[in-house]
Amino acid sequence: MAENQKTGRGLTSAEAEQLLLSGQGNELPQEGTGSVKSIVISNVFTYFNGIFLLLAILLIIARSYKSLTFLPIIIANTALGIAQQLYAKKVLDKLALLDVSEYTVIRDGKNVKVPSGKLVLGDVIRLESGQQIPADAVVVSGYAGVNESLLTGEADEIQKSEGSELKSGSFVASGRLLAKLTHVGKDSYAAQLTEKAREAKEAPSEMIHDVEMIILIAGILVIPVGGLLLYQGMAVNGHPFHVAVPSMVSAVTGMIPEGLYLLVTVALAMSAARLALGKVMLHDMHSIETLARVDVLCVDKTGTITSNVMKVTEFFDPAEPEAGTKGDSAKGEPAAVAERKDARELLASYVSTVPDANITIEAIRAAVPRRGTLEGSEVQPFDSSVKYSEVRLPDGTLYRLGAPEYLLSEKALARNQTLIDQRAMEGKRVLALSEGSGQKAQPLLFIALENEIREHAQETFQRFTEEGVRVVVISGDNPLTVSKVAGKAGIPNADRYVDAASLDTDQKIRDAVDRYAVFGRVKPEQKKALVDAFRSKGLKVAMTGDGVNDIIAMKAADCSVAMGSGSDAARQAAQVVLLDSDFSHMHDIVLEGRRDINNITRSAMLFLYKNIFSLLLAVFSIIGTFMYPLRPTQVSLISTFNIGLPAFLLALEPNEKKQHGSFIRTTLFGAMPPALTSFFSIATMVLFAQLFNISQADVSTASTYLMALVGFLILLRTAQPLNRWRIAVIVGCVLGFLVASDYFSGLFEMKSLSLKAWALCLVFALAQVTVMRWLTQLFSWIEVHTETKRQ
Repeated sequence: MAENQKTGRGLTSAEAEQLLLSGQGNELPQEGTGSVKSIVISNVFTYFNGIFLLLAILLIIARSYKSLTFLPIIIANTALGIAQQLYAKKVLDKLALLDVSEYTVIRDGKNVKVPSGKLVLGDVIRLESGQQIPADAVVVSGYAGVNESLLTGEADEIQKSEGSELKSGSFVASGRLLAKLTHVGKDSYAAQLTEKAREAKEAPSEMIHDVEMIILIAGILVIPVGGLLLYQGMAVNGHPFHVAVPSMVSAVTGMIPEGLYLLVTVALAMSAARLALGKVMLHDMHSIETLARVDVLCVDKTGTITSNVMKVTEFFDPAEPEAGTKGDSAKGEPAAVAERKDARELLASYVSTVPDANITIEAIRAAVPRRGTLEGSEVQPFDSSVKYSEVRLPDGTLYRLGAPEYLLSEKALARNQTLIDQRAMEGKRVLALSEGSGQKAQPLLFIALENEIREHAQETFQRFTEEGVRVVVISGDNPLTVSKVAGKAGIPNADRYVDAASLDTDQKIRDAVDRYAVFGRVKPEQKKALVDAFRSKGLKVAMTGDGVNDIIAMKAADCSVAMGSGSDAARQAAQVVLLDSDFSHMHDIVLEGRRDINNITRSAMLFLYKNIFSLLLAVFSIIGTFMYPLRPTQVSLISTFNIGLPAFLLALEPNEKKQHGSFIRTTLFGAMPPALTSFFSIATMVLFAQLFNISQADVSTASTYLMALVGFLILLRTAQPLNRWRIAVIVGCVLGFLVASDYFSGLFEMKSLSLKAWALCLVFALAQVTVMRWLTQLFSWIEVHTETKRQ
């Protein structure tokens, strides 16, 4: 085995199997969807479930068994959450098999394809442009430009040749290598970085952060408030244990947003599962929310607007020098210009010599006859920062292949500009094979290439535009070519284009993002600068790409999307991967995210309404030394028909409205008016009950009706605009509440109201409608003005 490793001939299958069994493979622990055990544990053993268990024990000790009606709801919520997350895990794990990178490995002296996780220490692998380096390695042979930006943040390519070390997590930007793995799995550089990063994970999305904050505040408050209520009931009011405990439990269960975090987790998991069925792989589940809020969608031309297959449409000769300019030739124009009949043969030898494996070179290789390499040449693979590759012959002759604007002398470019623009107007990409450099560089041959526009691209861009998402094209190609292709794809303002070579300062880039829709001849570092410029204006940016030159910008964007047909490095760096490279799925992701945000926002308002009201009423009861007016069973009744059931049923419906503003601000300003309305009416009801000598049972029942009424009012408001389904849900929940209150009155402790209680209940019910309307208008005004002031 040692001999094989020294010579770079690779391992035998038996040696590889032995190393894999001994734990020297490249398998890494994946966080992914989690194990079945971790899903069950995370849903069952939660902080609030612990509180519910404690409350249940206290109720059992108090023999208040009716008050345990909240337990079936908690158990059902937990079971549903586990079932849906397990289903999502099954779908996502199956899809993940399609997202595994494979590498060419030398085993038994032959080239074989092996998944990244099955590589072992000492394997000799072949790496080429676009591939991510799967483990630490040392170069055995070959040369390439390696980009370590994902590890170091530096975008410069580092040239690697025999003996150079390669770090896992970096990627090959150009060239080809044969490398031997030196550190694999958890011992690799990238794995150790990941382990260190676990203690400093990226901040969660805005919605997740806000939900966690709500839950944290509720979790902190329930213990002291519950303790004070129990103390006040027993020590101050002198109630026995079996009376004080249910009263305290009512307040605490009302304060706990028991299903909110579960709702968010399950909603995102089920969205990921639905998208997975459409061959969309999410590396970061929170990217659904980010895409739903996106303002600017930055796309590359090749591989995004167009297919990832390129073909040569023609070879055409350069224009002849004008009469009277022969002196130019005498001053240094190469003699090869006069020998264009050999240009195609030279091109064939050139593309056989350079190690590049991108779609452009492959298209040219397919269009020219096979020729031998240019022996003894010095080769520079394609470099996206200069837009060309080069081959220098032993006699010093220099050939280059790339963008004419970057290769040719000013006179040669001007002489051929009309020919180039004619093809660019047709949406074709033009490359030049040149000889010489600087002002002596002259074209030998031009190559015109094109990609087909992806199916459904025009429809997809139109839908994005209709929904207020700005589409911007950022490409390394000729700006005129990109503009024409973008126009064919239906991208608005495609005729507003600019050559990024003219954007040589940060200020020019910041000004340009307001004026142009198409950016051509963009270098990799400029792609990142453009993304940063959009984000500096407060816009949420999504970046799509498929090549290694897109990665830096993808990492800078709020959300990154890669095509399945793109490079391994781009797919690994992206948060979202379209495995079938169908760009129309982008719109599906946005709609799925909007559905989640809208449904979660609506549900969060309903939860917060109950939580804020319960907290205010609990504090009022403590200060006024009143018994908490609601019973645990009544809180469960309200939770079922005001929150749980409508939230679940309305979530079944698509909701494509784009949300603006902060999640926490939207939910708080939406929940405060009904919470204050219910609090004022029920607190006043409690005071009037003492004045008119109304029984505690009447107060509890009347309070339930009043709280439910406000709950249905907020449900009606959040369900706007109404349609048949939403009307059916609201009417069904109202009828369900009334039926449960009547036919299961014993279970929910709903008593027949006295005449005085009915009179007060009706007065406060009518008052609630007016008060809630006023408070809603007040908080809407406050929200608008605070948002305006913030901006």
